[in-house]
Amino acid sequence: MPNQNQHSVLFDTSFFIRLLNDADPLHRNAVDYFKYFAEHGYCLKISTIAIAEFCVAGELTDLPMRCLQTVSFNYNHAERAGKFTKLVFKERKSLKNELPRKVVTNDTKMFAQADVETDIEYFVTSDRNAKKIIELLGKNAKLSFKFIDINVPYGPVFGELNFPE
Repeated sequence: MPNQNQHSVLFDTSFFIRLLNDADPLHRNAVDYFKYFAEHGYCLKISTIAIAEFCVAGELTDLPMRCLQTVSFNYNHAERAGKFTKLVFKERKSLKNELPRKVVTNDTKMFAQADVETDIEYFVTSDRNAKKIIELLGKNAKLSFKFIDINVPYGPVFGELNFPE
């Protein structure tokens, strides 16, 4: 059972793709966020959904599992994900259906996990579609977590100066 006073962060698949590829333009941002959360005592989490997505092109052994707590998708998450997906499908018409159905489904499942798990304070990604989905959800639902797009460096997000090492 997690310590309810400890804050947690849930990382999505796109975050780990950037973290593990030092040639990726967002690699430095991913490293900085990972380091920031670890140094500030956050419990670092990954969804079983993100693991499945990552394993399409990568290996489970590539992920830093020693540092991560796994969040399994359960019936509470499923119920919330259904409600989120219904809202997104209703609202996505405003985006002229540019969000693929399977992307919406996987993202809303992870958002539901972040929303249901009371210790999760942040959901961290580099996925532009995820940002669009969060914006659609935000119109109709009060989310219990904050969304972080690593296209923005961690310094401005947390009000810290990022000095080179």
